[in-house]
Amino acid sequence: MCKGLAALPHSCLERAKEIKIKLGILLQKPDSAIDLVIPYNEKPEKPAKTHKPSLDEALEWRHSLDKLLHNNYGLASFKSFLKSEFSEENLEFWIACEDYKKIKSPVKMAEKAKQIYEEFIQTEAPKEVNIDYFTKDITMKNLVEPSRSSFDLAQKRIHALMEKDSLPRFVRSEFYKELVK
Repeated sequence: MCKGLAALPHSCLERAKEIKIKLGILLQKPDSAIDLVIPYNEKPEKPAKTHKPSLDEALEWRHSLDKLLHNNYGLASFKSFLKSEFSEENLEFWIACEDYKKIKSPVKMAEKAKQIYEEFIQTEAPKEVNIDYFTKDITMKNLVEPSRSSFDLAQKRIHALMEKDSLPRFVRSEFYKELVK
């Protein structure tokens, strides 16, 4: 049994912290009714482990942005490179769009669509991506009724821009040269 704070065994302190966290979660106002029916996951999923790619895998990235983006190690290396150039907004937008497509709840989809729009699309957004007026206009119209494909055109434009501009710079960088040594 737990007595006095100084005498609390380590497991008793841990249990008290767990209870405090769970009470805090219960006291928060849910964003939607959906939050009330989704069970709390006590063990969050672990991110996929990244292993260093083989030389052949890394060499394929020179010719395929998709292979680079779908390899955890490649994605992390590419992101580090872009951050070093202060030009990671295109990749962050592409990743946000990929995450957006996985959302099933219409309420959460609308919330995420608004967040992506405000962060990347709207004029003078904090991480505004460089898309033409036509693409921006279509994307804004798609957001009236958000769907999984709301950002598809903008995401394709940004993918093409990364393929044409960012990927060649990455392949010439020290980040990439270290991988293919």
